[in-house]
Amino acid sequence: MTDFIENYPGFPEGIEPFTLTDNFRKQAERFGAKIEVDEVKGIQSEKGLWSISGRENKYLTKTVLIATGAYFRKLGVKGEGRYTGKGVSYCATCDAFFFKDKVVAVVGGGNWALTEALLLTKFASKVKVIHRRDQFRAEKILQDRTVEHEKIDVLWDTVIEEVVGQNVLERLRIKNVKTGNVSELPCDGLFVSIGTVPNSEIVRNLVELNEWGEIKVGKKMTTSQPGIYAAGDVTDACPQQVATSVGTGVAAAIAIDEYLQGLS
Repeated sequence: MTDFIENYPGFPEGIEPFTLTDNFRKQAERFGAKIEVDEVKGIQSEKGLWSISGRENKYLTKTVLIATGAYFRKLGVKGEGRYTGKGVSYCATCDAFFFKDKVVAVVGGGNWALTEALLLTKFASKVKVIHRRDQFRAEKILQDRTVEHEKIDVLWDTVIEEVVGQNVLERLRIKNVKTGNVSELPCDGLFVSIGTVPNSEIVRNLVELNEWGEIKVGKKMTTSQPGIYAAGDVTDACPQQVATSVGTGVAAAIAIDEYLQGLS
């Protein structure tokens, strides 16, 4: 496990998140961008413009780009926070390589969880899929591939009660929800794949969201409000990867430039 971003193009040795974002800032400032450090409290229409209320100031603008991101949904069980980065991960694409020839567990039953489980079979010696129900919610092709894979064992009707270890994760305390039986599952890693929560609360009553709270966007990253755009993990158009988030940001910036030219 690592605190480095390992899957962003151009950095074969990985790069620290702070360093990458600081480089983004420096490059933007080099081309004339002005960075304001403030906490946005609300966005509303005012005299044909968009008014952004911050903790420190108020900003009037013709366009707004919402890029507030998302956070991984947590299990909320004992030991999860303690072993995050020490065996507990929320991204197989990012961390699968660190579990080569290890035994890992994946918790979840949707498309994302099964996709991550199948990816992990390329590295891990064994993958245990833990699901609280007796059937998956994922697409049938993913279900079939998961159940039939020789490296994958599925633990149905099972929940995780605790993550246990010394300095790193060593085992999971699990419970069968139908029998009530509690047991321990030795493993080297746990991938929590139960979805993400978009940081869209601030615009919940401003732009259209989907059933998961993601901002609905068009091909040019437009939202349901003229002049308001969105990019990155807060939208319904981004598969939770840094590179794709950056790509949607670029698409939105180009669209905003075209929009502003049309106003002049």
